[in-house]
Amino acid sequence: MTALLSSNLIWIISVLVVFAINIIALIYIPRDRKPTAAMSWLLLIFLVPFFGIALYLLIGNFLLPKKRRGERDRITAVLGETTPDTQADDPRWFQRVVEQNHDLTAMPEVDGAAMTLIDDYQGSIDAMADAIDQAQKYVHIAFYITAWDDTTRKFLKAMEDAVQRGVTVRLLADYIASRKIPKSDETFAELDRIGVKWSWMLPVRPFKGEYQRPDLRNHRKLVVVDGVVGFVGSQNLISRDYNAEKNIKRGLMWHELVSRVEGPVVAQVDAVFHVDWLIETGEDLVDERVAASDIPRAGDLRCQLVPSGPTFGTENNLRLFLSLIHGATERVILTSPYFVPDEAMLYAITTACQRGLDVQLFVSELGDQGLVYHAQRSYYSALLRAGVRIFLYPAPYILHAKHFSIDDDVAVIGSSNMDIRSFSLNAEISMMVRGESFVAQMREVEEKYRTLGRELTLAEWEREPAKSTFLDGLARLTSALN
Repeated sequence: MTALLSSNLIWIISVLVVFAINIIALIYIPRDRKPTAAMSWLLLIFLVPFFGIALYLLIGNFLLPKKRRGERDRITAVLGETTPDTQADDPRWFQRVVEQNHDLTAMPEVDGAAMTLIDDYQGSIDAMADAIDQAQKYVHIAFYITAWDDTTRKFLKAMEDAVQRGVTVRLLADYIASRKIPKSDETFAELDRIGVKWSWMLPVRPFKGEYQRPDLRNHRKLVVVDGVVGFVGSQNLISRDYNAEKNIKRGLMWHELVSRVEGPVVAQVDAVFHVDWLIETGEDLVDERVAASDIPRAGDLRCQLVPSGPTFGTENNLRLFLSLIHGATERVILTSPYFVPDEAMLYAITTACQRGLDVQLFVSELGDQGLVYHAQRSYYSALLRAGVRIFLYPAPYILHAKHFSIDDDVAVIGSSNMDIRSFSLNAEISMMVRGESFVAQMREVEEKYRTLGRELTLAEWEREPAKSTFLDGLARLTSALN
């Protein structure tokens, strides 16, 4: 066979293989996938076929192994049979949201909660440590990132003291996120030393038979003490600069928002931990289950916890956010460090402006993740033109808080960003709260953001250089890959 014939044969085979890849991609990728995500995958495969198909095989399927599915059923088993328990004096549209959340998660609306917002980074970690110091039976902790450093030293000391008092302390940490933190081995060796029972969440260890799509992560952050006190919010258990050399060089520091929770709804936070612990360890904490009816009232707030993630398959957090925005009648105020909405979210927000609502968005002036930062910026023009007021939290801080408020009596706080990753790929928790006193606290936090930051205007944004807007558009295309 001549060299020319060989080269032509290789070229023909390559063309046929690429053609076959494209046909197969057109058949399989659009199935059960949003059009934007399908188009992004297809574009990638058409432009760089072999790389695109390899990446798709690695992260294109967001289904978890069978043992990790059915989270709703496990939550139902922990909570027992529940009804939505809508309150008669809730607005009808809000009752429908409660019913929707219950249908998706098995979590009912419960009355009698008290919640206090903590927007001081060290103060929130110390508040959690102080609560652990009061523990008598057990402490349940789950963090996307767990680290032992000067910022968290008091927290780990509180865990150690609790263990020495005979309190059972359990901790879950996301495998990939916590493992990549400097000196992670020392952190978990310290947990072993002080007697904490701990386990990885979503470990990726194929040689041990533990594998799923590697970018599916458990992003939840929660603490429960004796089933009566809880903490939910955006904060990880780590130094404010995440102990990362690149952050230290840039002087970056994270700003968070955490809520201390008391009352019957703490049983729902604990139920999420029970399910995650069962999935990761196989241990059913049936003897430690506390029913919401057994927890005394602590206030007059009505709450409903909404867990979400690929184990549900229904994007519970996205549905919650959309329903609340569509139900708003006066104002919508959003805070998210990573704001990359899908079409439904973008239309809900801009339509709220067209209905005459006051819509505001708080984001960071700087970004710590390049692709997400540029994808987020690609939406600013559409938002500003619709009438959304965008406030930029000042450098060197990364506004990592995740919350939003609707009118004057409804709010959400939790671990979920408003981006495609949090909607589809991460396990998250979002606490929906109805009560003017809680929203008043959130208004104070929002006013701090407004005072410290600055408002981005459409005139300023239109002066952005073409190079930046090109990068924004390119990042927007890749953001849809899920």
